[in-house]
Amino acid sequence: MRRPLPSTEDALRILTAKRTRPQRRPPPPVGRKLTAYLKELDGRFGQGANGLMARWREVVGPEIARRTEPVKLTRARGGGPSSLEIRVAGPAAAIIQHQAHEILARVNLFLGADAVQKLRIVQGPLQRAETAPPALAKRRAVPLDAAAEAELARSLAEAPDGRLKDSLAALGRAVLRRGTSR
Repeated sequence: MRRPLPSTEDALRILTAKRTRPQRRPPPPVGRKLTAYLKELDGRFGQGANGLMARWREVVGPEIARRTEPVKLTRARGGGPSSLEIRVAGPAAAIIQHQAHEILARVNLFLGADAVQKLRIVQGPLQRAETAPPALAKRRAVPLDAAAEAELARSLAEAPDGRLKDSLAALGRAVLRRGTSR
């Protein structure tokens, strides 16, 4: 027993009244969630770009680290060459460019063999605050004793008030301090 096919009007009425199941979607790509997780692990365990930034001075040495800082590590897709972008302060870029092979060798020693194949040098001011070693840190100036300060004020009494007098007073204090420390 064969059933007759519905007419066009009947088919439209059936389709508008009947709820159909939504089309099944494929799961999202694993890379979306995995990338964020891997970056977090990179930061926590010190490898990759974050580990390189934290240990830049140890990796390239103090002389190069004073003039440079790593900006980003770009890993190529499909096995292409990875590149490291470093920012160089001012005219030191020419010197750093000549040391590019040495820098790449040191970075690859830290990150693993052939982790970085290209070095991209960008000139610009360094973003991090330069921290001086404790031995070279600027010490607080020791104040002059009252007699030396009075003598300095007496010698500058005839100078007109203003920036020149203030600068001469600062210079005099520095000279007198240096004379007493020797």
